[in-house]
Amino acid sequence: MRRISGVHTAAVAAGVLAGLVLIPQAMTATSTKEGGSISLVAYSTPKEAYGQIISAFQKTKAGQGVSFQQSYAGSTEQAQAVLNGLHADVVALSLEPDITTLVKAGLVKPSWNKDRWHGIATRSVVVFVLRNGNPKHIRDWEGLVKPGVQVVTPNPLTSGGARWNVMAAYGAMIRKGKTPKQAVAYLKQLFQHTVSQDKSAREALQTFLAGRGDVLLSYENEAILAQRKNQPVYYLIPKATIRIENPVAVTKNASPAARAFVAFLHSAKGQTIFGQNGYRPVMKSIVKKFNYPVRPWLFTIQKLGGWAKVEKRFFDPKSGVMAKIEAGLGK
Repeated sequence: MRRISGVHTAAVAAGVLAGLVLIPQAMTATSTKEGGSISLVAYSTPKEAYGQIISAFQKTKAGQGVSFQQSYAGSTEQAQAVLNGLHADVVALSLEPDITTLVKAGLVKPSWNKDRWHGIATRSVVVFVLRNGNPKHIRDWEGLVKPGVQVVTPNPLTSGGARWNVMAAYGAMIRKGKTPKQAVAYLKQLFQHTVSQDKSAREALQTFLAGRGDVLLSYENEAILAQRKNQPVYYLIPKATIRIENPVAVTKNASPAARAFVAFLHSAKGQTIFGQNGYRPVMKSIVKKFNYPVRPWLFTIQKLGGWAKVEKRFFDPKSGVMAKIEAGLGK
């Protein structure tokens, strides 16, 4: 178990709902001299990392004079915002299905993940963020459903991080020898202990650091961010957890500068900056430079059938496992 502390200031405000239409949120701009513009639409947590990467890219020949507009919110919410008109040259989201949504809409090419990295920019794992001293003595997934334990996790309808959390919990039960039916029963029990479902992983971190809940399900990188900001909490990587893979893609009409920026994300410099911000680089030569813990029962989404199967079974808004669990909770 690792000692941590800290939080960044509030993430950029998420888009609001007007009826059933998501209003695209305002962008923040980072610019140098005139040299083209890149609109980066990203999920909530890598704002600090991208800020540093953008500065480094602007110092390269390809990035000289390039300005940036940036937008950060829950991954699924961001994909929906782009569908509804939010301009994007680069989409950096939490999970593959959110990119697939844009592929189906004709906004991203089907070949987006045909590179050596399979479209993945960073990796992480699902962890437990706990109160200082771990007063509820939580050691593994079973501890999250003990009487009196309150859990914070984002909302699976808007947050990619929330979907990783769901599949980490389900997959951990499968890895422990439970049947699929028993694993779903565990998810139902887990969400009965959930006291907050924010729109994004960053908002969920802020809720936890404000004092709500006993444990936060989150990205490892969010726990590391807290560690660097002097917050009195711990984090624990359970024995069985899921490997998170965060994709990035350019849109069909993206400029050469946007393509160069995505290439820079996979450079040694870009990957090192990700690593310095708590993300697990996809470059083997870079990830070796960081002391990331290895868990004995780490599994992937492919072990659970892959995202296409998982999305339909767990996250279909009408018939999915999570829709039924949320309905049972009166949500």
